[in-house]
Amino acid sequence: MSSLQKASSGASRQGRLLTLWTPEDKRFWEREGEAVAKLNLWISVPALFVAFAIWQVWSVVAVNLPNLGFKYSTNQLFWLAAAPALSGATLRIFYSFMVPIFGGRRFTALSTASLLIPAVGIGMAVQDPTTSYPTMLILALLCGLGGGNFSSSMANISFFFPKERKGSALGVNAGLGNLGVSVVQFLSPLVITLGIFGIFGGEPQSMVRNGTQQLVWAQNAAFIWVPWIVVVSIAAWFGMHDIADARASFAAQAAIFRRKHNWVMCLLYLGTFGSFIGFAAGFPLLMKSQFPAINPLAYAWLGPLVGAVIRPFGGWLADKFGGARVTLWNFLAMALGVLGVLYFLPKGTGGHIMPFGPAEGSFMGFFLMFLVLFFTTGIGNGSTFSMIPAIFLKLKLREAPESDEAARAAAIKEGNTEGAAALGFAGALGAYGGFFIPKSYGSSIAATGGPELALWVFAGFYLVCVVVTWWYYARRNAEMPV
Repeated sequence: MSSLQKASSGASRQGRLLTLWTPEDKRFWEREGEAVAKLNLWISVPALFVAFAIWQVWSVVAVNLPNLGFKYSTNQLFWLAAAPALSGATLRIFYSFMVPIFGGRRFTALSTASLLIPAVGIGMAVQDPTTSYPTMLILALLCGLGGGNFSSSMANISFFFPKERKGSALGVNAGLGNLGVSVVQFLSPLVITLGIFGIFGGEPQSMVRNGTQQLVWAQNAAFIWVPWIVVVSIAAWFGMHDIADARASFAAQAAIFRRKHNWVMCLLYLGTFGSFIGFAAGFPLLMKSQFPAINPLAYAWLGPLVGAVIRPFGGWLADKFGGARVTLWNFLAMALGVLGVLYFLPKGTGGHIMPFGPAEGSFMGFFLMFLVLFFTTGIGNGSTFSMIPAIFLKLKLREAPESDEAARAAAIKEGNTEGAAALGFAGALGAYGGFFIPKSYGSSIAATGGPELALWVFAGFYLVCVVVTWWYYARRNAEMPV
């Protein structure tokens, strides 16, 4: 009896360990595989949600520190906001390979529980204005634990679904998880005004806002996530599964570094997710610098919300029409979106290098064009991530004779393992966009007086991604059509 036939006769389980898992077998998938996969997906989503919330919490905490009496320079505040992006992107490189080594259930539960360290630490530190800057910087770096979780989460979910469902599943996991970015920016300014934890939440602080003094509980921006982290960690430990066939050594996963398509897809994912997280991090500051009369906190959270909500649709589009086709047209739309932003920027200050558009600019046009950009980053996030497992599965199946069932079963296992590692590694490199895009705005403004130079570079990069996608994946007789 073949392994696929054995799978059809019933899945073998040892506690939370799935000793036999073959989602490509349609009978197995319909009978029991789909229910198990969906259970793991719907626990993974809130785990990733709280991870993104902790990763981005400094984007709102750092803004309030001067008003709370912390004597940090502007440059120090910038580094507090940027440090989680750097540490999170770096941790993703290592987290990419953890699921096949430790198991998806174990690593999801433990990595989620680790978020308690920065959440509790920040909540305690912001209550004392004498907290040293090195302590704050360490806490900011520890928030990168949330950023790292993305790579392990996506790698884990990719093992549970068949190839024709991976795009949609990964889109749901990442899209709903990405909502943590928007929610933390929307929720934090509200919860710090309420003593919701009573005597357990600490004393309020006095803060001056718009010339008036008010009491706030700044620690709530971090403490609000503590109970959810505990609940989700417990749910992951007792509700999720480990897959025996997903176990692999680091050496087996490291084969991706010899694969050209791993590096090509890293480039494309830098253009999609790197843009999403980078635009989210830099949107409030760019808005304030170009339209000083506007309150950026009233608008900034809408961009990440759009990008996160639409991401599952990008995965669905890729499953239906092909990842390469969706990705190619999406990068073209991103380049046009940047031109739209450039058009609506104000031209009245010295150093601006945009030759067309209204001289005074248009905030509404600028804002709508950025919503278009966030929309396209969401579509692109879903479509590029659907391409990666398909590419690596196809690469391994090409090496296995169609008549050799055992060889093809082994190829599917190896392809899924390499695809999961490549998903995580691409997510790691893409996350560096969270640092480089805001830094590019600052460098452009310092060099030319406006952000246009950085935006022109982004548009050019998206056009490069159009060409790369077309050449390797979308053209007729492409090397790897997906």
